[in-house]
Amino acid sequence: MNRFGTALYPSLIIIVMFIVFFVSALDAQSVDTNQWNINDVTQPQKSFREPDVFPSTLWIATQLIPSPQVISVQNEGLKFSLRWQVTPVLYSFGINRKLSPWRLLVAEPLVRQNGSIEIFLTPEWLNLTEKFKTNWLFRSGIRAYVPLYRRGEYLSGSLATSYYNYNGEQGVSYEAGIYLFFGILGFQATYSPNMKSSPWIFTLRLRYF
Repeated sequence: MNRFGTALYPSLIIIVMFIVFFVSALDAQSVDTNQWNINDVTQPQKSFREPDVFPSTLWIATQLIPSPQVISVQNEGLKFSLRWQVTPVLYSFGINRKLSPWRLLVAEPLVRQNGSIEIFLTPEWLNLTEKFKTNWLFRSGIRAYVPLYRRGEYLSGSLATSYYNYNGEQGVSYEAGIYLFFGILGFQATYSPNMKSSPWIFTLRLRYF
């Protein structure tokens, strides 16, 4: 098995474990059909309306705001850098079953933090060289969120794995995160074993949608 396959294998195990955990949790939950008054003709049945979630001018503006982060550089200490985050596709395990679990680009905070798996893209400016254009790192990956307290409203966590490209240097990264206040404020630690000079990145994630 080549180096890429060896590095990617543990990442796939992490994602599969999250999928099994969430599916098992959903199957274990009992659905109370009485709350919808399905067989009671004297009371109106509850209706569920899909939220109007779509990219807007405000959403685009908020996506342009980067999250600050620091990168640990060997023999140089910590350096300031920036990260942007985009979620092309998200599948939520915590949303009401009568609503669509899929989100494209825009995802409500609780839909994400209440239990979900997302595909993400993150351009990052690392401030490692003197030239602006050679400081860019691009990564894509998959991240799983799990609620830890009050269905993720107050506290949630995440695990992720990604594949990055930095000036032709490529490799696999592993990430763990903790989030507060509906996921608006979070802290992420990313480890890239192939980046020998700067394997650790610590991000203060600021995000609403």
